[in-house]
Amino acid sequence: MSSTELPETRTADTAPATPLPRAVRVADGEELRSVALPGLSLTVRSRPGARAGLPPALYVHGLGGSSQNWSALMPLLADLVDGEAVDLPGFGDSPPPDDGNYSVTGHARAVIRLLDASGRGPVHLFGNSMGGAVATRVAAVRPDLVRTLTLVSPALPELRAQRTAWPTALLAVPGVAGLFARLSRDWTAEQRVRGVLSLCYGDPGPVTDEGLRHAVEEMERRLELPYFWDAMARSSRGIVDAYTLGGQHGLWRQAERVLAPTLLIYGGRDRLVSYRMARRAAAAFRGSRLLSLPDAGHVAMMEYPETVAAAARELIADHDARHDGS
Repeated sequence: MSSTELPETRTADTAPATPLPRAVRVADGEELRSVALPGLSLTVRSRPGARAGLPPALYVHGLGGSSQNWSALMPLLADLVDGEAVDLPGFGDSPPPDDGNYSVTGHARAVIRLLDASGRGPVHLFGNSMGGAVATRVAAVRPDLVRTLTLVSPALPELRAQRTAWPTALLAVPGVAGLFARLSRDWTAEQRVRGVLSLCYGDPGPVTDEGLRHAVEEMERRLELPYFWDAMARSSRGIVDAYTLGGQHGLWRQAERVLAPTLLIYGGRDRLVSYRMARRAAAAFRGSRLLSLPDAGHVAMMEYPETVAAAARELIADHDARHDGS
């Protein structure tokens, strides 16, 4: 249900320090650009493909995260796809949306508008946590925009959420985010990052000192944004609302309507999305394939990028082989 700004376990160069507002980190080989849309501005992190003409991919992060959550995975697929990762409205380096809509549908509309404006679709679409719910909705309502769908611990409705996920859900309650911000105002950025690591990683041990430092710097930057807690609270509320939505707009019903070949990735040590949901998801997404990682937490693409990349490569290669008629 949650995915926050976390360090990857591989190192990368950082952009030089700048005066406030702090600069967003850009890894070697990545590029950042801002895309202006009516009522919306999105920051897009690109990892150009190794050669021209590769099919496009789009990566969508989860609650509290950003496009940086995909920096470990994108280079591993750069010989196969032309990758872009979006900062959803109010997260990463993207400012809040003008209409204040942080619902799953609102985030899905932002992704759709980005794809329509860029003309990059159909894409190989990736989503983690809340981004997995967003990607599911995009694939269901706009199948013309999606070649394949890869979901890492997607935030799909659970009747019995794990207790470790309750604090994230509580952010959806009006006033709780502000209260938590006041109660935690003396916490250092490093304390916050270490707490997130213990919640989102199956084992934080492999995180390097440099990776931790990068995450702390990003946390400091995010906490200085005046809309940080509002974006977290409203997006949390959007997830809870999506969980309670029934009928044809319910996420499970939309999962059943997804036509794109789908890869589902679940971690056995995920404290936010229950591992037991893997079987239900595999049944809901028609013809899907399932990758279970017993030691992974909530962000397998950051903990086990090589393993996730290998599974995604198989999905994409099989799709391309059928599409090419070979």
